[in-house]
Amino acid sequence: MKREIAKFSIQKVEYLDPSGNLAEDAPAVYGAVEGHAQLVEWYKMMVLGRVFDAKASNLQKTGQIGTYPSMEGQEAVGTGVASAMEDDDVLLTTYREHDARIRRDEEQEEAMTNILLCWGGDERGHKRAGRNRKDFPLCITIATHCGHAVGVAMAMKIRKENRVAVCMLGDGATSKGDVHEAMNWASVWRLPLVFVIVNNQYAISQPRKLQSGAETLAQLGVGAGVQFCKQVDGNDVIAMYEVTVEALERARSGQGPTVIEALTYRLGSHTTADDASRYRSAEEVEEARKNEPLIRLRLFLERVGVWNETNEVALQAECKERVEGAVKAYRNIIENHPQTVDDMFVHMHAKLPATLKEQLEIARAFSLDTTKEEYHGS
Repeated sequence: MKREIAKFSIQKVEYLDPSGNLAEDAPAVYGAVEGHAQLVEWYKMMVLGRVFDAKASNLQKTGQIGTYPSMEGQEAVGTGVASAMEDDDVLLTTYREHDARIRRDEEQEEAMTNILLCWGGDERGHKRAGRNRKDFPLCITIATHCGHAVGVAMAMKIRKENRVAVCMLGDGATSKGDVHEAMNWASVWRLPLVFVIVNNQYAISQPRKLQSGAETLAQLGVGAGVQFCKQVDGNDVIAMYEVTVEALERARSGQGPTVIEALTYRLGSHTTADDASRYRSAEEVEEARKNEPLIRLRLFLERVGVWNETNEVALQAECKERVEGAVKAYRNIIENHPQTVDDMFVHMHAKLPATLKEQLEIARAFSLDTTKEEYHGS
């Protein structure tokens, strides 16, 4: 006897199309004044992220920071996710979600300065400002933070806290075993954990079609038993926000984890050390630019009469001023308060394990005292 014992489907959510048209089934609030005000706030946040991103890329080109990973074209994902989160939730990201980190900070200029410190090789950049000290430092190694997210969510569940962990990862990370193990554990224990797969179509130079034979990356959660898996237009900040809110509500009510696949496109190279023209055409990138998040949202805001060219010019000037303030603070720190050997160690653990204590002592012994300009130790 043959019988069907399991079946699934993946729903795709999109409310704001590339031309700035709002779908008929979009939440009614976005057609009202209240919703328009919220969209203006999100637009300002995304523009700030875009201006910061361009500045950081230029700083790398002039040797003022190290290799930098651009987030150009992906601003709606981080803005939507971070806007949906509560202050006490915990965010764990890869090295690219700068916009989400900036959004999560009360002191956004300080957040930008910290990001520049990270990419300038200063470990103090991993600290978090203001209310967000519970958010984890950005993760460079691919997918390892997914296991950390499971641990955070498990602690929340054991403590019976009304909090959620949000783990943002790239499409390339889904090829790592860490992701599948994390999803499986989260599903088995019904953890308050939201996985956001930022599918920007490339894992460095590897296109999405060569990473997985699955029709969607969202369905990877199905195999782990995750009950809520959705694909979202990641260039639509409304859809990103609404689906994330739903996922967070499910997690808080004990319904377990969610897997969200955010479809977007990495407009820039993988990092400033990469040349994307070697593996994709200029025509492909230009076509993708037609779908990017800032254009569609601005078109909608202009159509409903809450945005115009005067607003745009003023916003660009304001964002540039704020970014320059963050850059000035960054330069002041590295020039007048350079990091010490201790700074490279003490941020990693509340209490350093014996092995790191030993390494710290060795590093201290061979460090250069910049005030005396001589080495200590043999």
